[in-house]
Amino acid sequence: MTVSDPVWEQIRQGRPPSAAAVADVLGPARVTLGERGLERARDDLAAQVLGAGPLEPLLTDSRVTDVLVNAASGVWVERDGLLARTGVDVGSEAQVRRLAVRLAGLAGRRLDETCPWVDGLLPGGVRLHAVLPPLAADGTHISLRVPRRVAPTLTGLGELGAFGPGWLPVLRALVRRRRAFVVTGGTGSGKTTLLGALLGEVDGGERLVVVEDVRELAVDHPHVVRLQARAANVEGRGEATLTALVRQSLRMRPDRVVVGEVRGGEVRELLTALNTGHEGGCGTLHANACSDVVARFEALGALAGMSPAAVHAQLVSAIQVVLHVSRPGGQRRLETIGVLQRDDGRAPVVVPALERGAGGEPRRAEGWPRLAATCGLPDDGDGFGATR
Repeated sequence: MTVSDPVWEQIRQGRPPSAAAVADVLGPARVTLGERGLERARDDLAAQVLGAGPLEPLLTDSRVTDVLVNAASGVWVERDGLLARTGVDVGSEAQVRRLAVRLAGLAGRRLDETCPWVDGLLPGGVRLHAVLPPLAADGTHISLRVPRRVAPTLTGLGELGAFGPGWLPVLRALVRRRRAFVVTGGTGSGKTTLLGALLGEVDGGERLVVVEDVRELAVDHPHVVRLQARAANVEGRGEATLTALVRQSLRMRPDRVVVGEVRGGEVRELLTALNTGHEGGCGTLHANACSDVVARFEALGALAGMSPAAVHAQLVSAIQVVLHVSRPGGQRRLETIGVLQRDDGRAPVVVPALERGAGGEPRRAEGWPRLAATCGLPDDGDGFGATR
């Protein structure tokens, strides 16, 4: 059974096909196929237009976090933190392109020559990114990010080796004392995972308003409101930017404003929010080290028309703590907790307060006294396992 022209036309127009639409397409074949044959044909067609086709078994593997289709040359997966090639065959370049177009339709987006890339969310929460040639020189590329099916917990991350038990009291105190923070690191280092686990520690009586470009943050909390950005349609209308959504979130009575990833001009609205009484706000930021965080905020502030001096003035009173994660050898782990400080009117810096030591346990650094005071922890280190 091949996908019919009516279904493909619906997909090409950026409208996701439905189970009802699939049933309607096959309705006229009832007489020739019979009830049993009709049911088999319906299942076959549904697999082609409502699922991910040959990629579906990979997406249902609980150990897989990413599925990558490199044109017609092969399919790769990241499983348990390691990238490996699979034996899955998605067919020719034409078939890969058709799969990408169909997945874009499922995400409610359009993918064609006029819009040669797409970033969207599939039913079930899988994040889709696809690029068509000639932008992708070797052919159509598809990247699928599989969401966590269970929201992470701090205890669970510790058991997986992200950090030793000595970090837990500090992390929980950070959330309990409603300190504003950012989680930094490289791509795929576990920033969003750690942020979700920290938000799971927020008191159930608080209202979290989460703003994301594409929904990725998994949070085990009873009161989470989600806002998701939207790209403009082919007519250039209907765009909803992160900047606009952060501004809207402030009108929704948030106890905490959360930006899944600070990546552009929305940094101005976030810093403003954190300077106007919205304590405990947080987000993630791409940075290679704690020492790069101020420079990254300067660069993002420039996109919003802010001078470095304006960024510095807002930043030191908006963000108090930085948590930096890394991924050496595929193992996602917490490396450093730093505090933001500014002395003698100079540019602010992030000073390490806790660093990863032997066995994954925290080791106190220069900024520890400030972090202890910020989080209401004893400066002697008793009760949480940090070493001098």
